[in-house]
Amino acid sequence: MVIIVPEMGKTGLARPKGTAAKRFWKRFSRNRLAVAGLGVLVVIVVSATLSGVIAPYNPTQSDFMHVYSDPSWRHWLGTDELGRDMLSRILVGLRSACAVGFGAEVVELTIGILVGAIAGYLGGVVDNVLMRVVDIVYAFPSFLFSIILVVLLGHNLGAILIAVAATSWVGMARVVRSQVMKVRQSGFVEASLGMGASWWRIVTRYIIPNSMGPILVAVTFGIPANMMAEAGLSVVGLGIEPPTPDLGELIIAGQSAMFSYPYLLLGPVIVFAVTLISFALLGDGLRDVFDSKSSRRGR
Repeated sequence: MVIIVPEMGKTGLARPKGTAAKRFWKRFSRNRLAVAGLGVLVVIVVSATLSGVIAPYNPTQSDFMHVYSDPSWRHWLGTDELGRDMLSRILVGLRSACAVGFGAEVVELTIGILVGAIAGYLGGVVDNVLMRVVDIVYAFPSFLFSIILVVLLGHNLGAILIAVAATSWVGMARVVRSQVMKVRQSGFVEASLGMGASWWRIVTRYIIPNSMGPILVAVTFGIPANMMAEAGLSVVGLGIEPPTPDLGELIIAGQSAMFSYPYLLLGPVIVFAVTLISFALLGDGLRDVFDSKSSRRGR
């Protein structure tokens, strides 16, 4: 839990916000693995965003003159059974994975903060009702529910995003509720109540900003979980409809030819694994920073 209060300098004026950012970066940069994970993620996200520009070939265009070409200067990661460039297909597939990962996280972050903040702050009957709803959704098999939604909504990016976010928001709601229940006992919240501030203003202006540490950590682990869920839907044949590339579909296709053409499997697997590991390293680094702040305040 991070308590956001203005710090007073020697002149009696509040220190600029940039000072807090510098201190955060100083602590975070001590974890070299976390910094490396952040750097790799920046490269991955930029590459995925600009995949339509930097992809050397059309990822859906067949070239029967270069079927199953080994990796070369012409095709860095080789070509598949239809002569399609694997590097281009991986880049576009990575864009779809990032779109689902980040997009679903935005949806679940919005719902989770709304439900968790209301339940944690108001408590009582409201808390019991909302948490029972969370328990019901949490108890339902999330992957099965995602499959049902994709079957009903169709095999498109928007439907998959909604299907992934439909059940994953409950974890965020629990995290937010826990943090809100801690922060609402703070003195500055009681002071705001005494000054006549509304509960909604207190929650949005003071409690949520002071709960962002654990929320950010949860986000860094939630995005790769969404990407894995999207890949899992592709495994069961409910991913993005061909010919649009999808990392899960590329991995399944490469697995069937792994002994004859191992590069078809290694390319998407390595990219996917590096992405997930980078998120894990970033999340561990953020957790170390915020946990160290909490431990120091507890002394």
